[in-house]
Amino acid sequence: MYKGFLVDRSLVGKDIHFEESCTSCHKGNGKGPTRAAAHKGLVARPSKNPETCEKCHEDITKPFSTSLHYTTEGQRQGVAGRFSQGELKVFNEKVFEQSCRSCHASCGDCHVKAPVISGISTGLVKGHRFVKRDEGKTCALCHGGRVYPEFTGEYGGAADIHYQKGMICVDCHKKGELHGNGTAVYMLRKEVKDRPRCTNCHKTGEEKTELAQSAHARHNDKLSCYACHSGGTYRNCYECHLGKGATAKPGFILGLNPRDKKTVTTLRVIPTVRDTFTSAGIVMEGFDKLPNYWDTAPHNIRKRTERTRSCEVCHVEKKDFLTKDMLLKNGSKANEGLVYTPKPIKK
Repeated sequence: MYKGFLVDRSLVGKDIHFEESCTSCHKGNGKGPTRAAAHKGLVARPSKNPETCEKCHEDITKPFSTSLHYTTEGQRQGVAGRFSQGELKVFNEKVFEQSCRSCHASCGDCHVKAPVISGISTGLVKGHRFVKRDEGKTCALCHGGRVYPEFTGEYGGAADIHYQKGMICVDCHKKGELHGNGTAVYMLRKEVKDRPRCTNCHKTGEEKTELAQSAHARHNDKLSCYACHSGGTYRNCYECHLGKGATAKPGFILGLNPRDKKTVTTLRVIPTVRDTFTSAGIVMEGFDKLPNYWDTAPHNIRKRTERTRSCEVCHVEKKDFLTKDMLLKNGSKANEGLVYTPKPIKK
């Protein structure tokens, strides 16, 4: 009787979630004599409403309702600074809820069924088994545009050293970060207090060699770790248009951090262009307030890179640094403030 059904028979009696009937989460009519009758009123994604899981997992579900995974508020705030108040209202109604919110994650999107990306899903993770984690089918699907393939080396170049050592996403991105802490509705991921930092494991002053200690001390608060330890090119996207997508290209860019102009870091091209939202009637009156390059943490970290091997790569060749000649054509005027020229080496 289980052939043709989505639930693996072996799970019924092993997974605690099956102690209750299917209708406790999916609704419908459990006594319906036909498929059509049984599925009348069926809720395909029960956990889209957090209250479904809250019955048993209140300690996790309540903070999750304010997390960035659930609210997707980071996507709204990332572009909101370019809009007038009137445009923001149009964006919220015509774009955000209709498009951006498709990336909204429910509990089931990670723990039961692979998330839907651009209308496509790979289906149940393991025959409707409730899994604690399966990063290849959850993290990789949503973050597979850049983060995961950079981490595993699938986007060219060597894999991140942490991945090669057997580490996985949750070794750095802890449960509290993924589920939220419930204290506030975060606007951007950079606001999350418990997000991973390299220095959580790699303490300054505890380096194994004098050369490493000297290099870190000299560049402390001037460079991000990624500026030297990113192992190679990472994905950048260009020319994003509503409903049509963007074009991805590999690249490596160094410049001033738009959130902290005292620090040089790796920059990633954000594909918003002046006419991205014209089809929704939004011209972005404040387009020039935000840059087209934002600080990024490439997940392709290596202990030794060409920049760690030779000071001349940065201070003589000035390799990969953003220049005025490199700036995007018709890009934001704010981009000019990110250009940085390394100082010559004092001998």
